[in-house]
Amino acid sequence: MAAPKPLSPRLAVPLAIALLLALGLVADFLWSSSSSSGTSGRGQLASASRTATAKKSGRARGKKPAAEGYLNATYADIPAPRWDWEEMPAAPVPRLDGYSVQIGDLLYVFAGYENLDHVHSHVDVYNFTSNTWTGRFDMPKEMANSHLGIATDGRYIYALTGQFGPQCRSPINRNFVVDTVTKEWHELPPLPVPRYAPATQLWRGRLHVMGGGKEDRHEPGLEHWSLAVKDGKALENEWRTEIAIPRGGPHRACIVANDKLFVIGGQEGDFMAKPGSPIFKCVRRHEVVYGDVYMLDDGNKWKQLSPLPKPNSHIECAWVIVNNSVIIVGGTTEKHPITKKMILVGEVFRFDLDTLTWSVIGRMPFRIKTALAGYWDGWLYFTSGQRDRGPDNPAPKKVVGCTWRTKLHL
Repeated sequence: MAAPKPLSPRLAVPLAIALLLALGLVADFLWSSSSSSGTSGRGQLASASRTATAKKSGRARGKKPAAEGYLNATYADIPAPRWDWEEMPAAPVPRLDGYSVQIGDLLYVFAGYENLDHVHSHVDVYNFTSNTWTGRFDMPKEMANSHLGIATDGRYIYALTGQFGPQCRSPINRNFVVDTVTKEWHELPPLPVPRYAPATQLWRGRLHVMGGGKEDRHEPGLEHWSLAVKDGKALENEWRTEIAIPRGGPHRACIVANDKLFVIGGQEGDFMAKPGSPIFKCVRRHEVVYGDVYMLDDGNKWKQLSPLPKPNSHIECAWVIVNNSVIIVGGTTEKHPITKKMILVGEVFRFDLDTLTWSVIGRMPFRIKTALAGYWDGWLYFTSGQRDRGPDNPAPKKVVGCTWRTKLHL
């Protein structure tokens, strides 16, 4: 019998490739099936591929291999119920490091960055009853444009100290008050020294300003001053020194409830101006975000309470008081342990003023910092800030003016 003819190279090569692919698929199936992890084999293969690629890339550049494993960017999230959020009309301008106070059904939104090279010098007003942005009026041109201290007595809004101008300029010590009925501004006695994003609140007839950053924006301040005020006027010519706060720094919530003064969260350190930069270009410095909570009830001694569920800052105006609870939305927490990038917060926190304890009660539609919060007729609102990546936001972080609301059930 004649020997079979050998396959021609034209047929042999495709058959060999097909055989190799088949063997690879069988091996992959057997390897995936043997995995005891709850993660799918495909996910493990992708993770292994990323690790191998990182090692190869590191060797090629003469660098140390990247850390093994893969840490998802959501590592810092705390499990929380998903809430149904409804998008409302966006603010007239995007706004980062803006400030706000609520008077009745109106939310007054002050100043802030549109971007690092442009800051706002006006106030926008949102009406919770009509769910529309209904007004705008200018701020004094000498007033700070971001990182203010802000408080209200229900008619007058006190806007204190803060950063004047874009990028990372220094704070000023000038203080102003506006009558929300007449829209007239007046100046108050200056602080002893400028402060950057200090904790500020009106308590027992006195404006209290404490902590914040010093003139370089980075070094934490511990000083605490107060000034007697009434109906938008200062009753004293100078600020009085009060008991220093135990831990300094900017970007904290400062709240009065049940005749007690609370200071919540914050950080030590912040961006600074690059030495010699004619535009005061921002450069990063080491920051420590913390979850400390302090209370002053007698004016003579700070009491440290249970900390936030996780470190949190950039929450100056991200809070409301509902049913004897403080509700805080968003913020920033500790940096990513590998990339060292800023991590935004997407949880909604509750501080029970009866028990002085914390809980995580919900999740926002996306992570966001320096959100400006309000509450009206059962609805929790927030607007503006810097949000994280999302389906409608391909950029890693973006300054926004969006406004959202959800029904709040406590």
